[in-house]
Amino acid sequence: MNPITEKTRDPVNQDLIEKEEEFGLEGLGVMSSDYWRRDPKRLLFTLARYKFVSKMLDGKESVAEIGCGDGFAARIVRQTVKKLLITDYDPYFINRFKEISTENWPITALEHNILESPMKEKFDAIYSLDVFEHITKKEEDLFIKNIIKSLRDKGVVVLGMPSLESQEHASEGSKLGHVNCRTGKEFKKFMEKYFDNVLLFSMNDEVVHTGFEKMAHYLFVVCSSFK
Repeated sequence: MNPITEKTRDPVNQDLIEKEEEFGLEGLGVMSSDYWRRDPKRLLFTLARYKFVSKMLDGKESVAEIGCGDGFAARIVRQTVKKLLITDYDPYFINRFKEISTENWPITALEHNILESPMKEKFDAIYSLDVFEHITKKEEDLFIKNIIKSLRDKGVVVLGMPSLESQEHASEGSKLGHVNCRTGKEFKKFMEKYFDNVLLFSMNDEVVHTGFEKMAHYLFVVCSSFK
């Protein structure tokens, strides 16, 4: 390795140059890169949603994501769980994830369509963000049933999606493919068909709260004790 010639004015930052020399710079995923290029705030909101999941699932042994997209934010969840599998029905995203995955953050990526079958392995927790609103009402029950079939006993599910009320203000790009947004009460009631415990959280920008859900841009349900 060539000797490091660059120096920072403040010595406390010198290790940044050394780490770049050793590891290079980290890359964004294909989807997150587009967010960062066009709408940086959207990337921040997305990362905040993954942080919420990481807090809810902290300490879980085995966790899976359904609909990972480019997988860029998965590290946030991996930071608090023992084992993470991310899945997407589109092989394009799974293949592109390999470009940003590293040995320092062991995450397994797998092509899988939850509407076709449950996963072969069972997990302590499963989460899915920005997916449910793309699932038609005809397929929504199958979606949840196959998730439950992929859970171990006492498994936890975290789902997140834009609220129905938010769609009036959403950009055309954000609304693309949204066929099943719900109000908070509707979302909670639907999940109570399958779980005894359903906790509803609201989100505005990157702030999660339990306030008036009709003013929320985004909704989470944290579910346990499937029926």
